[in-house]
Amino acid sequence: MWAKLRVVFTIPELRNKILLTLALLGIYRIGYWITLPMIDQDALGQSSGTGGLGDLIEKVTVFAASDLSQATIFGLGIMPYISASIILQLLSSVWPPLEELKKEGETGRKKINEYTRYLTVVLCLVQSYIYVRFYVMSTGAGGVNLVHEAFRSETTQTLTFGWQLSAVMIMTCGTVFLMWLGEQIDEFGIGNGISLLIMAGILARMPSALYQLLHPNNMKYQLVGLQKGETGIDTVIVLAMLFVAVVFGVVFITLGQRRIPTQSAKHVRGRRVYGGNRQYLPLRINQAGVMPIIFASSLLMLPSMLLTGLTSWTSGSAQGFFSWSTQLFSSTALTYNLLYVAMIYFFCYFWTAITFNPKEMADNLRDFGTFIPGYRPGRWTADYLEKVMERVTYVGAGFLAVVAIVPTVISSLLGVDFTIASFYGGTGLLIAVSVAFDLVQKIDSHLVMRNYRGLLEG
Repeated sequence: MWAKLRVVFTIPELRNKILLTLALLGIYRIGYWITLPMIDQDALGQSSGTGGLGDLIEKVTVFAASDLSQATIFGLGIMPYISASIILQLLSSVWPPLEELKKEGETGRKKINEYTRYLTVVLCLVQSYIYVRFYVMSTGAGGVNLVHEAFRSETTQTLTFGWQLSAVMIMTCGTVFLMWLGEQIDEFGIGNGISLLIMAGILARMPSALYQLLHPNNMKYQLVGLQKGETGIDTVIVLAMLFVAVVFGVVFITLGQRRIPTQSAKHVRGRRVYGGNRQYLPLRINQAGVMPIIFASSLLMLPSMLLTGLTSWTSGSAQGFFSWSTQLFSSTALTYNLLYVAMIYFFCYFWTAITFNPKEMADNLRDFGTFIPGYRPGRWTADYLEKVMERVTYVGAGFLAVVAIVPTVISSLLGVDFTIASFYGGTGLLIAVSVAFDLVQKIDSHLVMRNYRGLLEG
């Protein structure tokens, strides 16, 4: 393995791509810790951030490549861009103007990306205002005022409108800068830029979560019998086994394929016979990758954020109703998890329908003189491929749904903090493993092009 890694850095082009990617990720990590100028650092350290918007912040942090509880310039993370991408992807399937743009190829794709950037800015302005208004300006847990006294209004003891606008613009520019970083990694670096930013945020929080789990104040270094609310040696062993099982399952499903046998027609040219070989057409079990979980999580955060805001705006019976509705979208609620599973299935099929075109694949097989034994070329082959992909996608979506709700089950049964469960046995781990595996595959493609053995080869 060390010899293969040494080969990676001996290729100038690949080495430059990797170093540029690491440099851009380093810039992201620097901005990760720069707080807004109007935040009181001492008050921020005293605020626990639990309940209400604090619970929402914990869920957003896993996918946004940021830490909203620290009120940094990258506080919104990359989530507004992901939400804008979801909206445009949905509209491109039902709105005729975007459908026409999508059919124009590279030109249409660039135009849709431009619209995605504009929509990202709009979402940033809305989300950053909600964040500043209901987290920064409101008293945190324990009645802590997060606004520094130098920026407080004399009458309201909170931010003036000018400083509110400044905070909104700073957070909006931070998200736009992260979006630009991701695009630079896509174009000049290695791997998917947005996914790498999310993975970097997840991996950076894992050591602190592990330290929190193993801290003597939170753990008993003895057998406690897997009692809820008590963490012992047996609980850590179960979490470690779950970690290995999820990693094994992610790799297995990522590599899993449904191989469809194909037969190429024979061609006689002069005295030689070409073709006639038996091959197979690989269909990935998890064709959609990790995107369904990201899409489903980001959309489920919107009603929770809206209901949290309505709870703060209203009073009396209306406030009680919105508070009760907010509980339905908490990460431990049955309603939330049922919607989570349903949306994962929906986005698995939706994303597969976008990326997998059975008619186009059937036409390509026919043009190259290849056919599936027992099925005529053209429409019959396309129908068969579509039927097989529907069944394969059902299995992949089921796996993603199981992995997505593992943190909730572990947190409920063992009483482990949800933050720890989400990083060491659920969606966060799935994203980290999937993105890392995709990164290794892209490095392998560069090695294979230069006649080197890939990192994944034996």
